[in-house]
Parts: sequence; C-alpha cells; structure tokens
Amino acid sequence: MRIINRAHLPWFIFVIIATVFASWVYLGNFAPQKLPAALQLPSSLLQKPSEHHRVGGTPIGLIFGTVALAIFVFAALLGARKKVVLWRIGTVQRWLRAHIWLTLLTIPLVILHSGFRLGGPMTTLIIVLYIVVMVSGIYGLILQHYLPTAMMERLPAESVYEQIPHIRAQLVAAATKMGDSFKPAPPKKPDAGAPAPSAEKTFTAGSAPMASTAAELSTPTARAKTVVGSTITAETVALPEKKPEEKIPPPPTAAAATPAGENAAAPAVAPAQPAPKPAAPAPPAKAAPATDADSEAALLELLERQIIPYLSAHRGDRARLGNARFSEDTFRFVKLRVTEAYRDRVEEMQSWCDERRMLDLQLKLHHWLHAWLFVHAPVSFLLLMLVFWHAFVTLFNY
Repeated sequence: MRIINRAHLPWFIFVIIATVFASWVYLGNFAPQKLPAALQLPSSLLQKPSEHHRVGGTPIGLIFGTVALAIFVFAALLGARKKVVLWRIGTVQRWLRAHIWLTLLTIPLVILHSGFRLGGPMTTLIIVLYIVVMVSGIYGLILQHYLPTAMMERLPAESVYEQIPHIRAQLVAAATKMGDSFKPAPPKKPDAGAPAPSAEKTFTAGSAPMASTAAELSTPTARAKTVVGSTITAETVALPEKKPEEKIPPPPTAAAATPAGENAAAPAVAPAQPAPKPAAPAPPAKAAPATDADSEAALLELLERQIIPYLSAHRGDRARLGNARFSEDTFRFVKLRVTEAYRDRVEEMQSWCDERRMLDLQLKLHHWLHAWLFVHAPVSFLLLMLVFWHAFVTLFNY
C-alpha cells in the first residue's frame, strides 16, 4: 500500500496533533519546569497527587496505556475485517490506513506510559516484543510502497500468484511434448488377436515372380504353351543357334606403321614434354551443412540436458539457464547449429525459459512482499496476550 498520497494526509495530521498533545500533558504533569509559563497545563488536566512513583501507575499513565491497548485490539481486528467482506464498518482500505497510523501513534503513547523506563522483566519482555512488531511492520510498509512499482517495471506480464505452479507445469509439458516429437517412432507391435494369414496368401505374397511370366524372360517350355490353356504342345521349340564370334584384328604397332623406305633400325625420337607443374594446395575442407536429423538431435539433447531440468526445478534461479545472459548466449549458439526450419523451435524454447525466469522473479518479489508477515503476525498476537495480562495485573494491584 502506497503511503505517500492525499488519502493519508488527514491521518498524518491527526497523529502529529495527538503526539504533541500527549507530550504536553506528560510534561505538564511530570516536568512542568521544562515548559514556559504560557504553556503550563490548566488545572483540569493536572492529575491529583499520587503515591505511585512510576508514571504507568498514575492516572495519566493509565490513560496512555489504555489508549495504546485499545489501538492494539483494533489493529488485531484488521485480519478479521479482511476475511469478512460483508462487514459494512468501513472499507478495507480505510481500515488499513487507520491500522498504519494508529499503530504509529502507539509509539509515543507506550514511551510516555513507561516513563522512559523498562521496568521489571515482564514489562521489559513486552517492550522487546513491541519493538519487533513495530520494526517488522515498518519494514513491511516500506516494501509494500516500493516493491509493486519494481514489479511493474521488471515484470512485463504479471501472473496470478496462485496460478504460477500450474503455468510451470504447462511449460514442462510443452517441452516434454516437443522432445517426444524429435524421437524416432517406436516399432508397431503385431496385434495378437488378428487372424494368421493363410498358406496360399503367404506363398503368393512372399514369393518372387516366375521367370516364365516375367517380361522378355521366357523359357522354351513357356513359349510352347498355347493361349487357350497351360497344356504343353507336342511341338518342341529349338533353342536359338549361337553365332561364332568374330575376331577383331589387333591395331598395327609403331614398327608396322613405319614406311618401308626408312631405316627401321633407327630409334624413334620422342617429342620433348613440358615439365610437370607443381600441384596447387588443396582448399580447406568446409564443414558439412547441418541437416534436419542433426538439428533434431541437437535440440533433443538441449531439451533433455538443460531445458526440461530447468523448467521442472523447484529453484530455477540455481540453474544455469536462470541467468539471462547465459540463456541468451546458449540459444544464440543453438540457432547456428540448426537449419532454418528449426529456428522457430529454438525461439519457442527460449520463450519458455524467459517465462520461467519471470515467474521465478515474481515469486521472489512476492515472498519479499509478504514474508515479513510470518514475523509480524505471530509476534503481534503474543504481544497482545502479554499486554492483556499486564493490564490485568496493573488493575489488580492498583
């Protein structure tokens, strides 16, 4: 709740006036020499001489203590007012403003009631608990003033606190589903209740076509079959005769190609051949481009080793992907390893990690915003019980 606004101005003025009035009454009764003559108390506000040396046992001290006790009771009723929405005794916002400023008013009242002394063990314990309650309450008030602004700046889309576990489970389910899509499909098991195929179907389906029925492949027996039936005719078909292979003469040699008039014994001079050029250095081998299978394998490894454990972790801030800079570098490197068709998947994975990081930040800020109540509320209840006991003992003795 923001305390710096116009709605709190009347309460601020009231607390200042009440503090000044209580201090004036205290000084006028117990230290009148410290007040100028113009500020001396009227006789109606002066207490009668009392035999008690402590301020808390005097009528003025008892008034201060009673007002502080009434404020404690009113502050304790704020929790009941929040739960019972149908109460028409002011709105919750007005009760909260009164709770803040009236409990701040108890600080001067308690100090004046004690007379700036701790007293015995019982009153000392009450003062210590009162300090814990006030410090925790002021700390929570400061957090509620600044943290909502920080949450609006650092959280682009704030989720309902009770829905955060459900959103985290949805992120894990989406990552698991994508990982399953990258895995090869398991082989289908045969149906045990299906009837077994017959022997004829098995033979027909599993056998290769006969050579006699294949195109352009026939045997003499197959050619002897008539069109009417499959009965073999009496006429035999002679096999085709093999033709003798023709021999090709070898090409003439260099000696035979030399003219007869030239000297055959003269050695033939071979033409001069140029010197071989040095071989050029081979270009560096380029890395093979990533394929779809390589991309799916890389993404599956990333999902199983980093993303799914991070999304399902109880404390995501302890994982490496919980660091925004590490996450950005990781997904930038993964985009370079996959093909263009899988970069949309990489961006989707990165959006899951970014959302998980935002949910962890919201949980952290929410815990900071409400954790102080685990100290403030029980200590306040214990303080109220001890104050009631202190009031009972005071009334019994005085």
